[in-house]
Amino acid sequence: MEAAIRERLDNFIRRKGLRQTPQRDEILEIIFASDEHFTPDQLLERLRIAGTKASRATVYRTLSLLLEADLIHEIELGDGQTTYDPNFIDHPNHNHLVCIDCGKVVEFEDSHLDLQTECLTRRLGYRAVRQSLRIEATCERLRQGGSCSDLIAARVKGKRLPNRKK
Repeated sequence: MEAAIRERLDNFIRRKGLRQTPQRDEILEIIFASDEHFTPDQLLERLRIAGTKASRATVYRTLSLLLEADLIHEIELGDGQTTYDPNFIDHPNHNHLVCIDCGKVVEFEDSHLDLQTECLTRRLGYRAVRQSLRIEATCERLRQGGSCSDLIAARVKGKRLPNRKK
């Protein structure tokens, strides 16, 4: 985890008059150990595997604090769950392609979208701070080949798949 993330949270906690706790530190370490999206349940599982004894309530309070500190963001991936993304600090222009068949999420950046956003916001008298786009798509492998390894893996893991709109 980058020192800037820890410093940003420490400064935020001090300004709020809160104290730093070992559980909060461990949650922060687990979240920023990877740049993967996660649900609160997935975070709790990661903490359990790491041997961290943080309650569900502590996890939710820490997630709220990290949201308020602008260190993570809630994203909607179409599966009806609250999902968090720690990647917005390095990449404020943030886009996701979500397969409505298998639930696979692909993060992408596109300089053309960035330019369009800049042109659009300036023309309307604004300055873009961040952008987030979610594109829902169907799985080419499933459509063309009749099966998708991502769909099979998601079902084996018991992953909740997106609500497919017909």
